[in-house]
Amino acid sequence: MRIEFFPSNAEGEIAAPPSKSMAHRYLVLAGLSDGESVVHNVSFSQDILATLSCLRALGVRWKRNGNSVTVYGLPARSLKPEDFLSCDECGSTLRFMVPVCLLTGERCVLTGSERLLSRPLSVYRDLCTEQGFIYEQTKTTLTVKGQLAPGDFIFPGNISSQFVTGLLMTLPLLSADSRILLTGGVESRSYIEMTLAAMARFGVNADWSAEDRLYIPGRQRYDPKDVTVEGDWSNAAFLYALSFLHGGSVQVTGTSPDSLQGDRRCIGYIKSLSEHYSDIDLSDCPDLGPVLFAFAAANHGGHFTGTKRLSDKESDRVGAMAQELAKFGVCVKAGENEADVSGSLRPPDTLLYGHNDHRIVMALSCLLSVTGGILEGVQAVRKSYPDFFQDLEKLKVNMHYEAG
Repeated sequence: MRIEFFPSNAEGEIAAPPSKSMAHRYLVLAGLSDGESVVHNVSFSQDILATLSCLRALGVRWKRNGNSVTVYGLPARSLKPEDFLSCDECGSTLRFMVPVCLLTGERCVLTGSERLLSRPLSVYRDLCTEQGFIYEQTKTTLTVKGQLAPGDFIFPGNISSQFVTGLLMTLPLLSADSRILLTGGVESRSYIEMTLAAMARFGVNADWSAEDRLYIPGRQRYDPKDVTVEGDWSNAAFLYALSFLHGGSVQVTGTSPDSLQGDRRCIGYIKSLSEHYSDIDLSDCPDLGPVLFAFAAANHGGHFTGTKRLSDKESDRVGAMAQELAKFGVCVKAGENEADVSGSLRPPDTLLYGHNDHRIVMALSCLLSVTGGILEGVQAVRKSYPDFFQDLEKLKVNMHYEAG
């Protein structure tokens, strides 16, 4: 599907969608609780549906009521794989579910797209090898079997915090204490803090024992809870960028400045880029890469560091943005862990592509609301923000849907 955008004057008030990151965590923890939990303010994106599907495949029942989900959790000993665990294209779902599968001691088959299964999984491969578990991977499946044991877990902290979260949520349920030691620096620490906060909400404790070490007491259990998902700074960043691109005429509600989400810093970064060429470190907030590249392109340019992990997302985000911004006359020069955005934005001279990446699509859409142009592959927003284009229409962005 494609959309033709026309230069618009976006204005109005819009609420940020619910946090996908926190919804994943709450739903998994509700599934590991022995009893009935209710998770409110859930957006049923493809990624969230993947997590719910995996819970159901492990025997956890749930039902949807409006934008809430009632989850009938099970203790770890009662989880049994009843079907393939379909992770679709969601890295969070896959990386959170592997340790959950290793709680069961049963053979579990997780499925996903080729792109998903090509993303880094070495932490779990090495863990399974060390503990003598089955670990078999094809282009679209991952099969694991083993009984996760407490102990010390040592792996790089600069690959993805999702590995840390997956283990953090499962290790407290084991029979003894565990430790996680992160080597090579800790990136996306804010996501780990979100996990610790979510666990505490369900009655389980773990904490940092040093700057690079986490201590996880064993013999704990999750209590069923009634929780509400907060607004999502990751997706709100596109709305804030849209507002700045249109002179501050868009008012965004539903986000908390006190949130643990690292992407809350988008406001400061957008303000800085609107005023001058800026140096931006994306190490703790890699998901902001596409929208900040786009915003820099429309303003004074910028130099971005901490970009290495952007290549391991739904697309190679640095390469994808370089390819698409070139159509606006903007140059992206990429290094191993940095990128520079410079040039003068003009209407694109050819069709734009979304690279099957929701954040690329939303970043380009913000620019096209100013310049006009045609964007192909817009359906990718279903992954995280299915109402994105409806929200743009509410903000008076002029668009025309086309088949394609």
